[in-house]
Amino acid sequence: MSRALSHAKAVQSTAGNGTVATEPNPRRIRAYFGGEVVVDTTESVYLFEKDHLPAYYIPWADVRTDLLTETATTTVCPRKGTATYRTIEAGGRTSVDALWTYPEALDDALDLSGYVSFYWDRVDAWFEEDEQVFVHPRDPYVRIDVLPTSRHIEVYLGEVLVAETRRAQVLFETGLPPRYYIPRIDVKNWLFTESTTTTACPYKGTASYVSVPSGPQDVAWFYPQTSAAVSGIENHLSFYSARGARILVDGVVLED
Repeated sequence: MSRALSHAKAVQSTAGNGTVATEPNPRRIRAYFGGEVVVDTTESVYLFEKDHLPAYYIPWADVRTDLLTETATTTVCPRKGTATYRTIEAGGRTSVDALWTYPEALDDALDLSGYVSFYWDRVDAWFEEDEQVFVHPRDPYVRIDVLPTSRHIEVYLGEVLVAETRRAQVLFETGLPPRYYIPRIDVKNWLFTESTTTTACPYKGTASYVSVPSGPQDVAWFYPQTSAAVSGIENHLSFYSARGARILVDGVVLED
């Protein structure tokens, strides 16, 4: 049996309905809004729910309740119960219905009354320890490895060879196909212009994109800076086959 699965079974609490589980999160979690620290905890839990991304649930004791006002909003979850909401007011700003709690548990649900959870984008910033986290909480069961590879990587746009290397970095991420990151020195950079597109990844950082003038747009991406977990891919380009790039690995065409 996977050690990850056996570990999960040992440390998780699972609802009677079988669709929700919690697991202790020992990392220090902080959330900021309006210049104030709204959350500062080492006692949060991950909440795992079928068909949802993991969420942080924060103990009430580690939330700045003096910044909160209860609202009339309620929602009903068939797995967890009826949620009530709070608005944050800090630094002259307001974030409406930014967080919720389940004050009463359903018969077959976990008791979450001692915790609150936040809409990720209704506060200004989240940190795990001293590293900012973007988009959503990192799943503790997602693994990322970056390994150097001497495999022969070629990238074509149409019939034009735009990149070729034997010193790529290959990134393996749980549940996704491998991605090959090519050093800039092995890319014909003069064929591309940097676009205004950016995207954020909770595991890797904020990506920028390049396009071909009068050709495929946002055909490749790179990370000017990365999280420590993926050190080694900074300013390496990775290409989308779905956007017109033909990527060969040791002579075999790679599909997205």
